Amino acid sequence: MNMLPTLGSFDVVVVGSGSAGSTAAIAAARSGASTLLIEKLPFLGGVSTAVLDTFYGFYTPGSQATKVVSGIPDDVVEGLRRLGPVLERPNTYGAGTGVTYLAEHLKVVWERLVTEAGAKVLLHAFVQDVTVVDGRITRLLIATKAGLHTVDAVTVIDSSGDADVCHHAGFAYELAGSLTAAQTLTTTFRMANVDMDKRRTITKDELHTLMAAAAESGDYDLPRREGSDHITPVDGMIATVMTRIDHVDGEGEMLRNAGDPEILSRAEMAGRRQALEYVRFLQDLVPGYEKASLIALSSQVGVRETRRVYGDYRLNRSDVLGARQFDDQIGLCGAPIEDHHGGEGTGTTWEYLPDGAVVGIPLGTLIAKDGQNVLMAGRCFSAEHDAQASVRSMAQCMAMGQAVGTAAALAAQHGGLVRDVETAALLDALRSNGAILDLERAQ
Repeated sequence: MNMLPTLGSFDVVVVGSGSAGSTAAIAAARSGASTLLIEKLPFLGGVSTAVLDTFYGFYTPGSQATKVVSGIPDDVVEGLRRLGPVLERPNTYGAGTGVTYLAEHLKVVWERLVTEAGAKVLLHAFVQDVTVVDGRITRLLIATKAGLHTVDAVTVIDSSGDADVCHHAGFAYELAGSLTAAQTLTTTFRMANVDMDKRRTITKDELHTLMAAAAESGDYDLPRREGSDHITPVDGMIATVMTRIDHVDGEGEMLRNAGDPEILSRAEMAGRRQALEYVRFLQDLVPGYEKASLIALSSQVGVRETRRVYGDYRLNRSDVLGARQFDDQIGLCGAPIEDHHGGEGTGTTWEYLPDGAVVGIPLGTLIAKDGQNVLMAGRCFSAEHDAQASVRSMAQCMAMGQAVGTAAALAAQHGGLVRDVETAALLDALRSNGAILDLERAQ
């Protein structure tokens, strides 16, 4: 790496610009740290802009919606509202109020907030390798259109979703599918010219009945029978979460590692084929879609889990369903365990916390057990399968991002050692910047 051109040296290098990574970069830069945000796509946002259009996790589900995420995430929503309408709507399955936006607007909002905070952005860039010295990642190897480059870091945040940084560093993680069945993948799509009045004449259950009957007829290949469609800020435009990818070739290979480029390539193509089949089903059989047209497929397939890094603490199922609180918690989650699984006749299972309850997100789940200067945020954080299926909601990813960005900036002041950051000082900094750390401060 020493002979390659360098991109410079930064207090904080953030890899992956999804809800977690972009928020982390904003937090780190606002805290005064020199910050570089590296993203493989041509725009920021990850799943929030490439796949979905709704933030879940801001509010608890149940009899009363309580807002449990604030701070930088509120700046994101406010930025969206300045560009156009933002909808708050109930989740199809009772997972709480969602905040639905126009993904094209969110791309610009992320860019504005990240750059205005003072962070540098590098798009079209992949991490290829890292240099580790005594548990510290000191240098990253980056592939760009101009060739390979290096970048030096005091503190590193892995918000890549697939834990690419920790993987290259040799840090321990659980690969989805190795112990329990991996969650399935989804290609989303949007349709225009939907007659909304006619669409409202059938319920969610009636839509699912139509899906099941169409699949059982043999005329339509619909692996998932309980997919959903929802309104968007654009009149007559509907967005969907319908496809389900668990096998990626004709021989029935089970999808276990969506980080594998060959499997991911087949999954991308399979998802698009499925999407067109669901479009045909909607146009043929669902009221309101008779004159609707497909206008967009997700920029990439939606991946729910691949690698989950082992941290100082590992969140588990009992923690979530028991609404456990932690002394070092940096955020809250009231979202149910939402497990998308495959197999004939199955789909998604939901397990809910007690009404109005939340689980805390401990800082220990965001510190790589094998690292000294490495933090994680987003779906690769330290959690077992069931716990990750709850806390991976995008609002919680933003809460994680604000926490690790702030922690990384504090750590950079003393050599990047993240465990040397005083927990009390970090929590005070988060509270002073609007983060909600306990229900007493929830809105």
